[in-house]
Amino acid sequence: MKRIILLITIMGLLMCYSAFSQDADAVETLIDFNTLLKNHTLSDGREENAETLVYFGGEAGVTATEEQRDRMVSSLAMENWKVTLSSSSRTVARQSLCQAKEVKTRDNIGVMGIRARFPESNYNAYALVEPPFEIQAYQRQYQMEGDNIVIDENGQAVEDETDVEGTKFDHKGVLKNVGIIKQIIVEVYGQNYPHGLGIMLMDQNYETRIYHLGYLNFEGWKKLQWDNPNYIDDVRQREIVKYPLYPRSVPYIKLVGFVIYRDASSWGGDFITYFKNVQLVYDNAVEEVDDPEIAHEDTWGIINARNEARRKLEYQRLGERLLLEILEREKTVEYKEATGGNSE
Repeated sequence: MKRIILLITIMGLLMCYSAFSQDADAVETLIDFNTLLKNHTLSDGREENAETLVYFGGEAGVTATEEQRDRMVSSLAMENWKVTLSSSSRTVARQSLCQAKEVKTRDNIGVMGIRARFPESNYNAYALVEPPFEIQAYQRQYQMEGDNIVIDENGQAVEDETDVEGTKFDHKGVLKNVGIIKQIIVEVYGQNYPHGLGIMLMDQNYETRIYHLGYLNFEGWKKLQWDNPNYIDDVRQREIVKYPLYPRSVPYIKLVGFVIYRDASSWGGDFITYFKNVQLVYDNAVEEVDDPEIAHEDTWGIINARNEARRKLEYQRLGERLLLEILEREKTVEYKEATGGNSE
């Protein structure tokens, strides 16, 4: 009888330890393109995604007019994403045909469609699919008056101070408190092309890695998956890592883009695919505390200052490009009006 009780106790302890040592394998969404639909119309008629709007007017310089500044807004709306060919494959005609589009499936789900025009010649090529601007990990929500972003006297968008954690792009290209990644899953549409697919992710140290997911030689929707070969399920076998805390950023992962590889021996010309979402399975880097004893960032503001410097540099670069695009559109309109719409 004692042996039976001892055996039951050991089995119970093993079951408890097994449950403790195994991760829950919860799947978190890094980005879902159905949340990036065009749902907001700007003053110049452009349609954008309201939840990911970013204002760049404060970086336009003194030469920009107030009207031009108001139009310097972009978002992660799918048609804003860039598709860029590798330099050896890029010609003006070929690059002009590469684009991203918002597409609806039969079930009315928004997905991002990609067109890449690869060269017909027998040499390797690739296409980068990137968001219109670098997604910021700690971007705060903006203060809004109706459908408009609140702008201060310095031409800067006013951020919502209550959004202490900077959650604007959480699950829209950013996942926080990411420790060891176990799996990366991308739901993508294949059309029997043998092209390869990779995903580019950046961590809190601004290091970018490309993860190869597999090949698109299938038909219809499929979840391509990268499995971490170094992931150890049994916590007893792991090397325990302690992450330094404040003022270092809590480890995070953000989406940099996708890479589509075309081998020299495979078909060239037009290539079409669609992306539905990206999901990650990972361990938390640190234990989350709902009510920390000390609000470090509120006291010191180190992380926000560091991210603000990087954000300002990126916004200045994109702000200059947006201003040039606005000026080009204005010149085109003026030319059409001057010629009565005759382009001959």
